[in-house]
Amino acid sequence: MQDSCGRTIDYLRLSVTDRCNYRCRYCMPAEGVEKRAHGDILSLEELAEIAAAAVACGVKKIRLTGGEPLVRLGLVDLCRMLRAIPGVEELCLTTNGSLLPRLARPLREAGLDRLNISLDTLRPDRFAAMTRLGTLQAVLDGIEAAEAAGFHDLKFDTVLIGGFNDDEIGDFVDLSRNHPWEMRFIELMPMGPCASWDKGCFLPGETVLERVPELAPIQAQGVARRYRLPGAKGTVGLISPVSHDFCADCRRIRVTADGKLKGCLHSREEISLRGLHGQELVDAVRQGILHKPQRHHLAERRSDTPRNMNQIGG
Repeated sequence: MQDSCGRTIDYLRLSVTDRCNYRCRYCMPAEGVEKRAHGDILSLEELAEIAAAAVACGVKKIRLTGGEPLVRLGLVDLCRMLRAIPGVEELCLTTNGSLLPRLARPLREAGLDRLNISLDTLRPDRFAAMTRLGTLQAVLDGIEAAEAAGFHDLKFDTVLIGGFNDDEIGDFVDLSRNHPWEMRFIELMPMGPCASWDKGCFLPGETVLERVPELAPIQAQGVARRYRLPGAKGTVGLISPVSHDFCADCRRIRVTADGKLKGCLHSREEISLRGLHGQELVDAVRQGILHKPQRHHLAERRSDTPRNMNQIGG
């Protein structure tokens, strides 16, 4: 299905929880989020029903997000339910990786195709400072478990933050030399807790190319501009929502854990899907697609959404 701007929308990011076992400084307040009542969050059955409605509207790819999706009870069962929907061609998940030692194999067996692992630093002390609650070793153990379970060609998402991890750009890129991984750098977006941070924290994706000039461009994938070191097994991706407005190529919609459809990560507009079923639900998803905003305005101002990143699904 196409939106009003002629973009084909075939990608759903489905948030299963707004909770997380980390408290990353750019994403969540130190005290975490107020714990919702069980009934405030979509049930597994509601999540699957909404996903099926989105597939009826042309969605082919589903990515599970959070918060941290691996803290959601029943996640493996949900993957089985989503994989059983005719028309789902790709089922993916973005995670901080810390709970993969226990869940990687069950998720793979349930039909999950791909993993993205968030990793903002390779230094244990910085990792602890940024996440407030996490350890780098837990993520490294998760990476090992993911590959052992059969998840290959992993993607790693690094939020590029001036004064925090920009001196590690070369270290991240080097990981692509000997591993078939895609190391992706994502520009920090002015939203939530980091909206008022110093301007020096917000670096353009081109910083990576300036620091590692031997990176050669290859075919783009989705909204990621991609590069490769000479002879490397893996690749490097740049996702630049601030400095390179890729809204014209955006093909995704989002559903929050409390059942709101968002056409854009940064928009205030939301459509409530809870309580809708059958054709009424499909029609609501269609309306959300048709009213997807043409673009965001991050180059001019902070994000318009009142939600933190963990409440949307990234």
